[in-house]
Amino acid sequence: MAVLLALAAQAALAVENTWDYAVLVTASVQTSPPRITLSWPQDTVAVPDSYTVYRKSVGATSWGAGSVVPGSVTGFSDDNVAIGSAYEYQIFKTNSAYHSSGYGYIDAGVNAALVDQRGRLVLIVDNTYAGELADELSRLQQDLTGDGWMVLRHDVARNDSVLNVKNLIRADYNTDPANVKAVFLFGHVPVPYSGDLAADFHVPAHQGAWPADVFYGDMDGTWTDFLVNHTGAESTRNWNVRGDGKFDQSYPPSAVELQVGRVDLSNLTAFDQGEKELLRQYLNKDHNYRHRLLSAERRGLIHDDLGVRNGEAYAASGWRNFAPWFASANITDVPTGQWFPTLARQNYLCAYGCGAGSYTSITGLCNSGPYNEGTTWDFVATDTIAVFYMFTGSWLADWDSENNFMRGALGTRTFGLAAVYAGLPHWFGHHMGLGETIGFSTRLTQNNGPNGLYRNQINDSAGLVHVALMGDPALRLHPVAPASGLTGTTDSSGVRLSWAASPDAVLGYHVYRANTAAGPFTRLTSGLVGGTSFTDTGVASGTYTYMVRAVKLESTSSGTYFNPSQGVFVSVSGSDPPPDATPPSVSISAPANNATIAGTVTISANASDNVGVVGVQFKLDGANLGAEVMSAPYSFSWNTSATGNGSHSLTAVARDGAGNQGTANGVTVVVRGRGRGPMGGIAGSG
Repeated sequence: MAVLLALAAQAALAVENTWDYAVLVTASVQTSPPRITLSWPQDTVAVPDSYTVYRKSVGATSWGAGSVVPGSVTGFSDDNVAIGSAYEYQIFKTNSAYHSSGYGYIDAGVNAALVDQRGRLVLIVDNTYAGELADELSRLQQDLTGDGWMVLRHDVARNDSVLNVKNLIRADYNTDPANVKAVFLFGHVPVPYSGDLAADFHVPAHQGAWPADVFYGDMDGTWTDFLVNHTGAESTRNWNVRGDGKFDQSYPPSAVELQVGRVDLSNLTAFDQGEKELLRQYLNKDHNYRHRLLSAERRGLIHDDLGVRNGEAYAASGWRNFAPWFASANITDVPTGQWFPTLARQNYLCAYGCGAGSYTSITGLCNSGPYNEGTTWDFVATDTIAVFYMFTGSWLADWDSENNFMRGALGTRTFGLAAVYAGLPHWFGHHMGLGETIGFSTRLTQNNGPNGLYRNQINDSAGLVHVALMGDPALRLHPVAPASGLTGTTDSSGVRLSWAASPDAVLGYHVYRANTAAGPFTRLTSGLVGGTSFTDTGVASGTYTYMVRAVKLESTSSGTYFNPSQGVFVSVSGSDPPPDATPPSVSISAPANNATIAGTVTISANASDNVGVVGVQFKLDGANLGAEVMSAPYSFSWNTSATGNGSHSLTAVARDGAGNQGTANGVTVVVRGRGRGPMGGIAGSG
């Protein structure tokens, strides 16, 4: 409580300009000519000295040279861009008037390319309630598949060792390291602990091993358990001694390869439902959000109860991320005591709150008590209307604690799906504005160490093992309403699919096919289907699962990108199509019937078939005339000098790939020339 009082006293000094320690950058784009225009609002305290704009590709590891613009300028245009690509920008400002620097980040693009294959996701399920939640878990797997993931599921016991769980993940990764991208821990999957750290600076009370799901995302680092020997923390959970199964590392020993998220609703005794029903509730919320059966306004809510704090400016994480997601005009800063009441009656996609904290509370978020604390019990009493949460406060990042505040946000009845600890260190989620997953930003933040690419004026606790995501790592900001009512039937032409249109303003649909409902799915359409039907022709016999995804050109504060909906599915049992028994149609087009000809004459035919003509053979008096003509135009140059004078019959035979033949009606021609007579003598002799 002494710590809480001390932080609350500092919070009284908070100023309203925490956002000045960020650059609230947004992007507008055009296609002709291609251009990305960045803009940001001016500081509220004083005009900055300058802004420096840097650009790199998303996968690049350095920013390179920047372009400096005066501090009075609030925008920057980039004409060196290509349609279909995305570019990452850093905007750095300096302001000597109050000795500050600020950073803004955005992933911007002009019609950035469709991403419909996201890789493989390892789903680790605590088996305690796996049977009772079988239907909901099966639906989750289908939803993940429908968003482009190939799901690899393992059920484990909650008392299993973290090493055994890690070995399951590593085996999947080693089988396909290029495509295994994410890990979804569902339930009270064994919790790794690691380090000798106090990410919130409470030493020695909170120093020691903290929960470290990052362990499950590091595929090649060496984690040890023979160095740390610390038992000074208030909670024995944080004690770390040699050989106790808790690791030594306070920083991941190597770069994190996998996106990791956890939905763990155990030990939330404040809620009446119990763990099983909280998990079921989460799975229902997750499904509803993905399918746009619930929606939240694209805007952000912030309450900052800590202020600038010499440049730490924890709430800058909210301002910095919300700007490229929603634009600065759609960020609301609420006063002390109004965070919970506002979210009880208004709808926000994202909410940020920071203050003096405990395992179960943050000051300034509610309107009761001496410190206006918001608590886990307020999440029980209030169905807060936000999907994604960011928090900073002492103690609560140690999330494997009873009634933990961050995990409590996931227990809300209708909306809460993800929560992160953003401020110690700062969180960098700007890629979500152009369609990336929250797991992507989790991994980026975990790998962003003290000297990382992404910065705040002060970024304490950067790169420590406590950085974690509470929630589904595959969630994205902009779900598109899918099609519905997908049906499939078979007939002689193949498998006919039809569906009801998405209620969103979509461009069209892509169609996919797999041998099983689990995938992998292959896209059948090179371009979008504009209507609501599609025929898969020539498919071999067997049972197939088809998936249809709507595609929308999403316009956000980060630009535009092609955004696929969740897939809808149907299984169809097809048989080999019946053999083609339709013969080609063929007719002689030249010469005309009863024509008199001499010398070299072109014989021509028209031929067509329900599948395709593979050849036309001309015939003279029933015998082949020249070689078969294998492609249109079907014609042959006939030198009549080798044919006796008189009346002759011409015809043509067309065949298709199935061996069916069609014969043209014959035409009669009369050969008159100076060639040999019918018996081989010289015409006109004697």
